[in-house]
Amino acid sequence: MNYNFDQINDRRNSGSLKWDVADNELPMWVADMDFQTAPEVTQAVIQRAQTGVFGYSIIPDQWYTAYQSWWKKRHNISLQKDSLIFTTGVIPAISTTVKRMTNTGDNIVIPTPVYDMFFHSVENHGRHVLECPLQCNNQEYTMDFEDLEKKLSDPLTTLMILCNPHNPVGKVWTGEELQKIGSLCKKHHVVVLSDEIHCDLTLNQAEYVPFAAASAECAQNSITCIAASKAFNLAGFQSAAVYIPNEGIRAVMDRGLNSDEVAEPNCFAIESTVAALTKGGEWLDQLNVYLAKNKQYVAEFLAENLSELKLTKSGATYLLWVDVSALTKDAQELCDFIRKETGLYITAGGQYRGNGASYVRINIACPLAVVKDGMERLQKGVYAFKA
Repeated sequence: MNYNFDQINDRRNSGSLKWDVADNELPMWVADMDFQTAPEVTQAVIQRAQTGVFGYSIIPDQWYTAYQSWWKKRHNISLQKDSLIFTTGVIPAISTTVKRMTNTGDNIVIPTPVYDMFFHSVENHGRHVLECPLQCNNQEYTMDFEDLEKKLSDPLTTLMILCNPHNPVGKVWTGEELQKIGSLCKKHHVVVLSDEIHCDLTLNQAEYVPFAAASAECAQNSITCIAASKAFNLAGFQSAAVYIPNEGIRAVMDRGLNSDEVAEPNCFAIESTVAALTKGGEWLDQLNVYLAKNKQYVAEFLAENLSELKLTKSGATYLLWVDVSALTKDAQELCDFIRKETGLYITAGGQYRGNGASYVRINIACPLAVVKDGMERLQKGVYAFKA
């Protein structure tokens, strides 16, 4: 079956966070796709809605087997049923991890630039972010392992939050890199929380390796957050999972997720996830091809029209990380100017810390016609900014 990703879906006045903007504005910021989800998911939700009864839901065996089958087939890892726990979202799971696996005043190592909610989950609970800035050479990011070990060796460091693949830079960590991270964390008695929500959005055959699959050492010292929500645009259903092979860590987290009241599904959470993971494979494959073409279009457009803007090399996500340091060291000023001048709404990178102050993040998960509109607005805005 061929799916139509060129279809324009009008999301204005629909209660959309992304599209809560002025009429002349084009939002390409938050990680929310403008495509309709897989029709198989929509049909499952409709069937559930047609029952007309929306009471409390259980977590059936189908939910576990859907995750197990998907990760085995797609990512060559066998997830044990007893190691999977339902949760209402990756960020709630991260907050629970921070509260249950660390103490007030502890350090939590976070490679930066990275998704800003990580910082909030740490700092809102009285812990300290210990940044491990990624190294960037020739528009490609790598881990600074010397600095990482220095930060992990601090006696007050008890947790590392990893993003795999990494948002916003799009880095797909190799098995060797993950093994090294896992070994250093084990050496210094630091648990790893790996956010892998973007794992199914790998482009051009980039090979994602689950942290828990990198080595037995990694598996036994980690908490992995996974979900169908990013790949299938299901964030509104509030459904995710944590995978924890270590029995002791799992017992603490199981109690914590329940105590924090983030371990019970709403009436559509199970059906949407099961449908995505059991029937959505072909849709996702076509989506990733489409996203890769969008990315290629942007790369060519920038090279031809905005050569001072440098696109970061990446293998995953529909989020482009663009170096604007040739124009300004203050990406926020640039983004504000472009939005006022053209209506294009993109994200300034400073909120992701690290070297993000001179970068912007652009969401290209939309029909190509919209991407073209966005690039034309970007060009207009940059030309005006330089004038």
